[in-house]
Amino acid sequence: MEAATLTATAIATLAFTKAFEKTIETLTEATLAKINDLRKKIWEKFPGNQKVERAIASAEKGSKEDLEKIAAYLQVAMDTDDQFAQEVQSLAYEIHQEIIIGKLQGQNVQNVYGGEAQQNNAIDTKAPVIQGGSGNTINIH
Repeated sequence: MEAATLTATAIATLAFTKAFEKTIETLTEATLAKINDLRKKIWEKFPGNQKVERAIASAEKGSKEDLEKIAAYLQVAMDTDDQFAQEVQSLAYEIHQEIIIGKLQGQNVQNVYGGEAQQNNAIDTKAPVIQGGSGNTINIH
């Protein structure tokens, strides 16, 4: 997924929703700082706009309707300011990736990098790490 594929709705959700309360407990301080940076960038894009400020305040309390309003305002801002769009999409993508990685902790994960695969079994730390290089076949029975 490229940063450009995150919609204004996804970005607003990352920045202002309470849906991540349980996820937030597992995030690092660096990720939380990025979420705050994203919020700040969005707030700063709409200085003095009371409609946006009210929508943000309501969205932070759980209002889905106001979250959709923020997404609409954000989409317009992203459509009219390419630099702003790139900044918020990039930051939101970083946050999204860190949340995904946090959810994967404690699960079996297989990564494939340029033809080489590595599987980590994080549930059982005594389990073997299985690696295969180019041209090697691994059969697991």
